[in-house]
Amino acid sequence: MVWLVASFADPATGGEELAGLASVIDGDTIEIHGTRIRLEGIDAPESRQTCTERETGEPVRCGQKAAFFLADMLGEHAIACIENGRDRYRRILAHCQVDGEDVGAAMVRAGWALAFVRYSREYEAQEVEAKASGTGVWATEFVAPWEWRAAKRAK
Repeated sequence: MVWLVASFADPATGGEELAGLASVIDGDTIEIHGTRIRLEGIDAPESRQTCTERETGEPVRCGQKAAFFLADMLGEHAIACIENGRDRYRRILAHCQVDGEDVGAAMVRAGWALAFVRYSREYEAQEVEAKASGTGVWATEFVAPWEWRAAKRAK
């Protein structure tokens, strides 16, 4: 297995590029050689977050499903990310692509992440599409990840 890791400035954005094989931390966070990267503009259900199946009322491990979807998408492909700052946890915020596809857009379009409109309106069209088709979390009753985290902190 050959691992490609690069770190260089992207003249178009001024951000650093990180590339290589990624490990999935959760539905919106990956790691490339020890560097945590938060996919900018999206928010996926947390790893322990559950949703409720509409038909049966059964719990669905939507956070786990989001992470599995991302892992399946990345597979053994190299991913390229352009840094666009850091979040409050000091993770790199980045837009990433695998095989030319925007990973954030794919996650939202598949319904396994929401457009994080508090910080970006970039993926709203993909969210409208996912909601209309009832895919991913949109096939369940769910709490937005940011609301789920706030409720956990309040306890």
